[in-house]
Amino acid sequence: MTRIALIAHDDEKPEMIDLVESYQSYLSTVDIVCTGTTGQRIAEATGLEVERKQSGPLGGDMEIGAEAANDRIDGIVFLRDPLTAQPHEPDISALLRICDVHDTPLATTRTSAEYVLEGLAREDGHDL
Repeated sequence: MTRIALIAHDDEKPEMIDLVESYQSYLSTVDIVCTGTTGQRIAEATGLEVERKQSGPLGGDMEIGAEAANDRIDGIVFLRDPLTAQPHEPDISALLRICDVHDTPLATTRTSAEYVLEGLAREDGHDL
């Protein structure tokens, strides 16, 4: 089954919820893994079942990176706040590098997220 990771910095969480609601019919057919607070907010807003890792600053980004490194993630949507310094920036950089090394599709904006989700949906035989 397709496995998609969803991560969002605090200022981007409302955008993530809106994105998930827009693609809920497809996302309800895949395994979703999230960092802690993002996963909680998605589950509360949509009722979707999500696997929650630690919060990003507590290691959640690295947990998802480990799954990508082991080819257990088919795509990642990471809505980042590019204007706010993050205390766990080294973890974020490592996650981005792992995606590059393992050729894991990664979206960091709403527009690129839509392309990644639509591409994965097509591979799964869904017509969005």
